[in-house]
Amino acid sequence: MRILMTSDVYFPRINGVSTSIETFRKTLTPYGVETLLVAPRYGAEPEETGIIRVKGSALPFSIDVEDRRLSWRKVRRAALEAARHCDLIHTHTPFIAHYAGLNAARKLRRPILTTYHTLFEEYLQYYVPFLPRRNLSEWTRKFSRKQCNAMNAVIVPSTAMREHLEAFGVTVPIHVLPTGIPLDRFASGDRRAFRARHGIAEERPVALFAGRIAHEKNIGFLLDAWAKAARARPGLLLLLAGDGPALAEYKAAAQRLGIGDAARFLGYLDRKQELPDCYAAADVFLFSSRTETQGLVLLEAMAAGLPVIGLSYLGTRDILEPGKGCLTPPEDEAAFAEAITRFFADPALQERLRAEARVFAQAWSDEACAARLAALYRSLL
Repeated sequence: MRILMTSDVYFPRINGVSTSIETFRKTLTPYGVETLLVAPRYGAEPEETGIIRVKGSALPFSIDVEDRRLSWRKVRRAALEAARHCDLIHTHTPFIAHYAGLNAARKLRRPILTTYHTLFEEYLQYYVPFLPRRNLSEWTRKFSRKQCNAMNAVIVPSTAMREHLEAFGVTVPIHVLPTGIPLDRFASGDRRAFRARHGIAEERPVALFAGRIAHEKNIGFLLDAWAKAARARPGLLLLLAGDGPALAEYKAAAQRLGIGDAARFLGYLDRKQELPDCYAAADVFLFSSRTETQGLVLLEAMAAGLPVIGLSYLGTRDILEPGKGCLTPPEDEAAFAEAITRFFADPALQERLRAEARVFAQAWSDEACAARLAALYRSLL
């Protein structure tokens, strides 16, 4: 069975959609599924088997220089030609590549499904704040309903996302199928080596955030809470791994809060070795985003035996629950800070949460999720 995937984003553009596509492409093969991917060309990416790159232009109105606008003519042609050799089409973004996939499916009479990765109703408020939220919400619901109902099936990464789409009026079958994680990769980081490279004493208590440094991640809240925790318990260190459009703003915020010595921005870390080492070097993972549809970084952290202190919203509700290696304080800076200080003051709590996190992560392996996706593909043929 051969599947055509289309997406308006892919590596080297780093985000959850790129990670999801890469994970499934690498793990579907043992289940008899071969994939072709139509995705943007950002620069001089090397040729890679199974990937068809279409040159795109930078979006002049985007706040992220990595964003690309694909040529409709070029991506439509690439998708149509690739689809002739495929049994089914799977789109991953709601933009030009989505419509190229839909065009090919209709012309060639192939089944088509989409993964609804992002809840744009929540996400877009950070990028088009000049539009009233009510108008933005009505538009995104109508847009999502129309796109999804044109599919044979829709995949969502969490039950919260399914509930949202059903409320929007989506009537086609909706399947909850999260992206899995390569457990072995994130369980094999080198704590001592990472701390030595970055001059962090072995005994220093360390918390970690990993992800895009962007407004929708609610990092301002996290820094405010961390400032309170650092004042209550001197010596704490927060590592922030990642890059993004709000990096300079949050660096300045850390200085204003007086936590320049207690918060360190590491920039982008290579996912194959540097990021697993960073997880291993930390003692707890902090997460304050309110817009996640799944929260892959939470599972990566747990696979590394790293407990989580985070806000439980949307997709993260499937992960951040009692008994699953986490603390879930309310969205209140003082309460979040109290959870941090309580964690670091209680070795027994730390050990219990570490054990819970490792056990819980096992159910989210990339192989298990790939097997479920392969079965879904076959059910649509």
